[in-house]
Amino acid sequence: MPLSILQISVNNAANYLPIFLQLLFALGLVFAIIVGSDWLGPKRKTADKLQNFESGVEIKGNARQPMAIKYFLVAILFVLFDVEVIFFYPYAVNFRELGWSGFVAVVLFVGFFLTGFIYIFKKGAMKWEE
Repeated sequence: MPLSILQISVNNAANYLPIFLQLLFALGLVFAIIVGSDWLGPKRKTADKLQNFESGVEIKGNARQPMAIKYFLVAILFVLFDVEVIFFYPYAVNFRELGWSGFVAVVLFVGFFLTGFIYIFKKGAMKWEE
């Protein structure tokens, strides 16, 4: 007697055994690598090794000195515009199915995108002289 669709789609714990084994293996491997590197790695601690290192630049002064807000603003703007570009992917995949209504939606999205870009440009967010 052939199996019906209802009998095949029954979920039980045995269906999750391969996933559990893979997860167990991955966690075991991570644990083995961390413990193994600590156990097999060198243990010599010198003053040079214990000193803080910041991208090859010698440490000078206090790290808590104020920083220009421009760096943070550019980082935030990069993330904002980078994330907006991600929204173009679904349109690129489905542009034929979306038709003209999808095209109008994307044109509006690009319009809002450009309006925001022009606004921050006019506000001077992209000027580095100060």
